[in-house]
Amino acid sequence: MRLVLQRARSAEVRVDGEVVGQLTRPGLLVLVGVTHSDTAAVAARLAEKAWTLRILADEQSCAQQNAPLLVVSQFTLYADTRKGRRPSWSAAAPRPVSEPMVQAFVDALRALGAEVSTGVFGADMQVSLVNDGPVTLVLDSDS
Repeated sequence: MRLVLQRARSAEVRVDGEVVGQLTRPGLLVLVGVTHSDTAAVAARLAEKAWTLRILADEQSCAQQNAPLLVVSQFTLYADTRKGRRPSWSAAAPRPVSEPMVQAFVDALRALGAEVSTGVFGADMQVSLVNDGPVTLVLDSDS
């Protein structure tokens, strides 16, 4: 599993022009990519890491500030661009694997007490944010 965490003052996801998820106060926008070997245990471990990582103002975490998270699935995080000009998506898990793993990540965050909103899995989404800092970090399941 690969996460891109962006500290945001605000963020929203639109599908067909309608807001489906948003941060109404400062928090984290979390882009989530899933690979073939990911499990619910991996999702839970990364959810705990994202929730407690001290990257908000005053070196605090979402857990400490009760800051919200906006989670958006993004298979393109597993693009392989080493050869040619056309990315390969073979490292990205197919929908029957990835959709439950993204949901496991969201469920694990909520079990920790997080306020979580989401995009719509597999939809054509428009994501906007005001990146705060800017602070952007990448977490991998092997990190």
